Amino acid sequence: MSTLREYLSQKRAALLARRAAPASGPVPLHAHVTAEGRSGVRRIRIRDHRILSDSGPDFAGYDLGPGSPELQAGVLGSCVTHIFLIKAAELEVPLDALEVDVRASYDPRAQQPGESGVPVHPYDFRYEVLIDSPASDEELDRLHAEVERVCPILNLLRAPQQITGTIVRSHPTAAA
Repeated sequence: MSTLREYLSQKRAALLARRAAPASGPVPLHAHVTAEGRSGVRRIRIRDHRILSDSGPDFAGYDLGPGSPELQAGVLGSCVTHIFLIKAAELEVPLDALEVDVRASYDPRAQQPGESGVPVHPYDFRYEVLIDSPASDEELDRLHAEVERVCPILNLLRAPQQITGTIVRSHPTAAA
């Protein structure tokens, strides 16, 4: 049976090989989302992967998958977990188990008239890392500080980027 420590050894080798390779510049990211006509389910396609997003019955959904605010909490948790693995491998901090629990708040009243003081986005993100490790508290504190310094999604949420959007008609209408 493979252990997390064995995986970290493999992760370290991959990390060192990746760093030794010539830098290739930015990596383009792409996600394509379609809304299903009969249910409103959002089908997210990223590379060859598919993810379903849906609303609960209280918002005309079928609860077939997490909603966007929940997915954001999951994305943060996934990124924090992955960066913990990367940094543990890099710093050679042994880990026997790693779990990240993310919580946030989302208030649907924000979309109602007269509720201008309620944020329209998830807020109050917080995470708890459960680690089983023989490392010292100082080593774990250094590991955590490194994760906080370089985790892409954590830092994106702390310092959001400019996002632009456009509308393109898929079936142009005739001029009236």
